[in-house]
Amino acid sequence: MLRCRPEGRAAMTQRWRSLLFLHFPADPAEIQALLPDGLSIDTFPDESGIEKAWIGLVSFRMEGITLSGFPEVPGIHAFPETNVRTYVHREGRSPGVWFFSLEAANTLACRFARRFFHLPYHEAKMSVRESSNVIQYRSRRRSDGCLCCIDCTLGEPLPPPEAGSLEFYLVERYLLYSAYQSEIFTGRVYHKPYPVRAARVGDHQEDLVGAVGIRPRAFTHALFSTGVDVEVFRLEIVVR
Repeated sequence: MLRCRPEGRAAMTQRWRSLLFLHFPADPAEIQALLPDGLSIDTFPDESGIEKAWIGLVSFRMEGITLSGFPEVPGIHAFPETNVRTYVHREGRSPGVWFFSLEAANTLACRFARRFFHLPYHEAKMSVRESSNVIQYRSRRRSDGCLCCIDCTLGEPLPPPEAGSLEFYLVERYLLYSAYQSEIFTGRVYHKPYPVRAARVGDHQEDLVGAVGIRPRAFTHALFSTGVDVEVFRLEIVVR
């Protein structure tokens, strides 16, 4: 799980706010075929008890992006983001997140993340609008017009996810993976556990899952979190 804080100074700090976690189960072999050598799908049983890969669509607001030793830079430190992800490990250890794509409404942030974190960011026109217990997430990718439009109604607060539960498997992730050429990198993040609450998805349309080569299905699991403050640490090479 790697929840403990890594030693040393974080490369940057961020605030993740108004997060909507949507997931559906998928055939592990289908998703494994999309991963680089050196990473394996981390599975969890579905309602039938069959081990599955899980595909996540996570939309939120990014705030307070600050490089270590520098102040926040107005205009580039806050923007919406949406990612398509799954969950992986290396030879049964170090469970983490693999991102198939990430949308962000900030040109400089996309360039920085592609260059220094080797993450597949796309520039998009995006918004997050909140009114009472309803949140609207909107995104249109600038390069090809891929859409993500989701209306979400918030429900009651939930207890912290317990170890061994699906909710714990989906949100307790403190390691990301990325790849560049034949190398695989890991990056640690540290934050307090997510406060979570129930969520119900209403009207929605999205092209992002299909755009990465995954057959879209209906989302079967939804969670919302008001957010966490995050420390992000430098990448390390784990496979050459």
